[in-house]
Amino acid sequence: MTSPWYKSISSVLGLRGLLFFILGVVALVTILAPLTSNSYEASSTLVPNVYSNYRRIKEQAAVDYLDLRSLSLGTTLREFPLCGKERESYVPCYNVTGNLLAGLQEGDELDRHCEFERDKERCVVRPPKDYKIPLRWPLGRDIIWSGNVKITKDQLLSSGTVTTRLMLLEENQITFHSEDGLIFDGVKDYARQIAEMIGLGSDTEFAQAVSLKMMPICIAEYEATGSQVQLALERGLPAMIGNFFSKQLPYPALSFDMVHCAHCGTTWDIKDAMLLLEVDRVLKPGGYFVLTSPTNKAQGNLPDTKKTSISTRVNELSKKICWSLTGQQDETGTTSKRWIPIQNRSAVSLTTSAGLEIHGKCLKPEEFSEDTQVWRSALKNYWSLLTPLIFSDHPKRPGDEDPLPPFNMIRNVMDMNARFGNLNSALLDQGKSAWVMNVVPVNARNTLPIILDRGFAGVLHDWCEPFPTYPRTYDMLHANELLTLLSSEQCSLMDLFLEMDRILRPEGWVVISDKLGVIEMARALATRVRWEARVIDLQDGSDQRLLVLR
Repeated sequence: MTSPWYKSISSVLGLRGLLFFILGVVALVTILAPLTSNSYEASSTLVPNVYSNYRRIKEQAAVDYLDLRSLSLGTTLREFPLCGKERESYVPCYNVTGNLLAGLQEGDELDRHCEFERDKERCVVRPPKDYKIPLRWPLGRDIIWSGNVKITKDQLLSSGTVTTRLMLLEENQITFHSEDGLIFDGVKDYARQIAEMIGLGSDTEFAQAVSLKMMPICIAEYEATGSQVQLALERGLPAMIGNFFSKQLPYPALSFDMVHCAHCGTTWDIKDAMLLLEVDRVLKPGGYFVLTSPTNKAQGNLPDTKKTSISTRVNELSKKICWSLTGQQDETGTTSKRWIPIQNRSAVSLTTSAGLEIHGKCLKPEEFSEDTQVWRSALKNYWSLLTPLIFSDHPKRPGDEDPLPPFNMIRNVMDMNARFGNLNSALLDQGKSAWVMNVVPVNARNTLPIILDRGFAGVLHDWCEPFPTYPRTYDMLHANELLTLLSSEQCSLMDLFLEMDRILRPEGWVVISDKLGVIEMARALATRVRWEARVIDLQDGSDQRLLVLR
């Protein structure tokens, strides 16, 4: 039975206003909560960041409360200001100076540490003055605009022989050698050499391996300039910032068929070979570790002085973790967790009970099959929305009669709540020239093993923190019920929208699917980051809506 005070408030504010009233009360309780523990005051001198983080949460709650109050009253929210020029290539959580001041050392200071991130003014990261929209795939794979990446001519010329063989700076462009040119530059020969060492020696076997359309992903540490990750993403190739010097990689065990390291500069024998053990953790049974490293120069002039290499030390350590050397040619060596040879492993379809059984009893084939069909249908609708017509005075909703975007309209796609990776699957089935970074939120059901077993790129991530990538690296962001999922977390949706804007390319697209109330709030927040917004009614009798942002 509803109490009188509830009826009076509900009649004045309405259901929507009542929701914001409740959220406002919760925010005020957070703001006004006193510090009553003397023991906390004593411990704050030992861990000063505890208090600063608590204060930051209170200040954020205050700002969020005022913005929610403005939304409930129907007032227009102010746009976020543009960030300064110094933040054009800003990547949060990578602050070596701040990490050193926090006491991190022995390489840990180079890793990602969001816990030491200091509060900064909320602002919209703007592109450099000479930024240009990337060329469409596949032309954009071989030619990028030099103004879009943070690398200078001097850095390009001093970045090593491998890089200078593949890259050529021409006025305002960086050109990468075409596939035909690489035949005589050793890259195809290098790939064939690796294939031979893992048992795919004949032309037929090599062609079969190529036909598998393997999905490689570049993982490299953060670099302020000349980053491999930024260059790869600008070219439309899968990549993300990652460093496993002090933390595990954000992947479950037994995730990859191959780990490849060419001239990566990693010292594998430090910390009791901990880095090599991390490679062992993420490799599947039968997987391969391919290491290409230069041979160290011999020390001294004695005839019995032998040349040693990084691969030699790795081979010695690999024997201790039951790896076997499968091949050694020139500077390249391959070792394997040779339990089940890759080429003989039977391919079990994930759509069958046998294929899904390895991922737990909680996943049923009917659930997987239904989700697959949903996204095949949804993508056809999405693709018709990727046109500026929906933001014009076009008299009808874009449909089959309207000119659809070309197959290469977008290249870099991020699914922020990927579930089984079926949006990725639908893009491939419909021949779209796109790859997808499938993100599984840490507070959702962990379906990343399924995504990786399907051969897709994916990662675990906490959306209360920034994503480890450079600004302007994705053409499209997709979020299905992510906002509802995050509503139970203590993180700000406004910070999430600013982060989405940071990693989205100019003229990029955001497609959010969620419940009507959440969509209305998201549309209001989108205006603060200077996005155009359009709400699409799915007309299926549900309260689910699409929010298309640009």
